[in-house]
Amino acid sequence: MKIEQLYTNCLAEAAYYIESNGEVAIIDPLRETEPYMAMARKRGAKIKYILETHFHADFVSGHVDLAKKTGAKIIFGPTAKPSYKAHIARDGELLKLGKIYFKVLHTPGHTLESSCFLLIDEKGKNHSVFTGDTLFIGDVGRPDLVQKLNADITPQLLAGYLFDSLREKIMPLGNEVIVYPGHGAGSACGKNMSKETMDTLGHQKQFNYALRADMTRDNFIEEVTTGLTEPPQYFPLNVLRNVKGSRESIDNIIRRGSKSLTLKEFKSIWEHQDAVVLDTRSKEAFVHAHIPGTMFIGVDESFAPWVGTLIPDLKQPILFIADEGREEEVVTRLARVGFDNAKGYLQGGIDTWKDAIHETGLIEECLPEKFARHYAEERHGMNLVDVRRRSEYESGHIIGAENFPLDHLQKELLQLDKYKKYYVHCAAGYRSVIAASILKSAGFHDIVNIPGGYKSLSQTGLEKTKYTAPTSML
Repeated sequence: MKIEQLYTNCLAEAAYYIESNGEVAIIDPLRETEPYMAMARKRGAKIKYILETHFHADFVSGHVDLAKKTGAKIIFGPTAKPSYKAHIARDGELLKLGKIYFKVLHTPGHTLESSCFLLIDEKGKNHSVFTGDTLFIGDVGRPDLVQKLNADITPQLLAGYLFDSLREKIMPLGNEVIVYPGHGAGSACGKNMSKETMDTLGHQKQFNYALRADMTRDNFIEEVTTGLTEPPQYFPLNVLRNVKGSRESIDNIIRRGSKSLTLKEFKSIWEHQDAVVLDTRSKEAFVHAHIPGTMFIGVDESFAPWVGTLIPDLKQPILFIADEGREEEVVTRLARVGFDNAKGYLQGGIDTWKDAIHETGLIEECLPEKFARHYAEERHGMNLVDVRRRSEYESGHIIGAENFPLDHLQKELLQLDKYKKYYVHCAAGYRSVIAASILKSAGFHDIVNIPGGYKSLSQTGLEKTKYTAPTSML
């Protein structure tokens, strides 16, 4: 028996490859199918099942494409109603894979159809459980996502289901059973996930707040539904995509989106198709020279989630600038969260733009130490914008900083004055460059980025505080 966790840091998502006696099950595959097929080919094995723990919100699954290419059977738990051919398993149903079995455990709570897959090894022993978004390491799945599609399915209702599912289906399993979750730290599908991506169930019973033995149902509902941030706007759109199934092969999407464009073609699509232009290079490269009007979202960090958060329409035409050799990677990551309308990239990138004697933009930067000196002297004359999440801001911020979380920044631009100078920071420097690119594109010309963000600023001796009601700096 072989179990391999395929973890994707950008989405903090875990897919799984399980093999026994030449037969393979893939659990919660990402959009691109080739990595799973290549693993099976290399080992001379055949993909038999594609197990979906639920209809995912944070990414578009590759289950439909993978089934078409391999003949594998798509498996969902009870109550799932996909628009394509799939086997809807019964609660407790056994699925044979080589010399092992998967037992389907219907565990509603994160969603109504959420199910876990218990692996029973060759000796008939419960070996591990693949929990999807039902149980994470240190946390459980958030119960508020379904309400975005059905107002009657409240977070409190689902939290109650989740309490029952955990206590009736998961916690009775042996302490030695290994928990393989669908996500790790950084995913928006939970609140406080651990950086660890696997653990024993016994250890989780000791340290996961949601599995406390003395926890009442009411306690659980209150704790699980408290402190939830607004989910990214693309989540409901991806759920619908996963229910309906993708109409186009991922191979065609990657081929079309990875088209090399001349400067003339690039400018024509930008102008006539109202495309968004993403600059996916490093934040350092973007700050020093970029095409005016482009949005920075660097591919080396949380690229796909921020694209999904900041671009509201999955059908939006997208052009992009990328480092040479990474063009297909950009298109693949866009497709993972449902953005299938990439039109191509500028051949030669920023150098092509410069060679045509076109103007380039830059973002002024101020090192934390220098900013701290000026801010200590002129606090009331300097405008500091903190683009971290509200919870980050409330846990500690520079006195006088005003909070404009990046995920809401585009909606709040009218609260800022285009004729004032703003210093912008986040936690470590990635989100602030995204914010600066949005502000510059919106006509804010005097924007200064603070590299290193709050982490560096907090080490300069600047006065910090926990949450206080913000005062306007406008």
